[in-house]
Amino acid sequence: MSLVEKQSQLVADYEIIPDPQERLAAVVDQARKRPPLPDTARTEANRVKGCVSLAWIVGELRDGRCFFRSDADSPLVRGLLVLLCDFYSGATPAEVMATEPALLEELGLARNLSPTRLNGLRSVRAKIREFAAAAAQAP
Repeated sequence: MSLVEKQSQLVADYEIIPDPQERLAAVVDQARKRPPLPDTARTEANRVKGCVSLAWIVGELRDGRCFFRSDADSPLVRGLLVLLCDFYSGATPAEVMATEPALLEELGLARNLSPTRLNGLRSVRAKIREFAAAAAQAP
């Protein structure tokens, strides 16, 4: 499934919840079901710089595809990270670098976030893109 198709599917899955605040709560709830990153992964190298909350993203390249895990000290940030990491996981490095996520806007979630949170999400996107760029260069 391409990232465009995956984005459409994620939007369709969450659009069944009519209220954007409830959608955001569902995103946070979904993240609660995930195990936290182990302390060994909560390193400075994995930390998302530019995010007010403490947040980490771990990327892995398997069979030419990117996979991401994440964690954060804020439940809201953790939920948004899980959503973005799930979105990009399984894509090729080229797809990750080329595809901007529109699902936060399409689901009406972005308008419920503070400018500080939106800036942090841009940092998250940059961290994911940075991993994909390095993975694309890997032999």
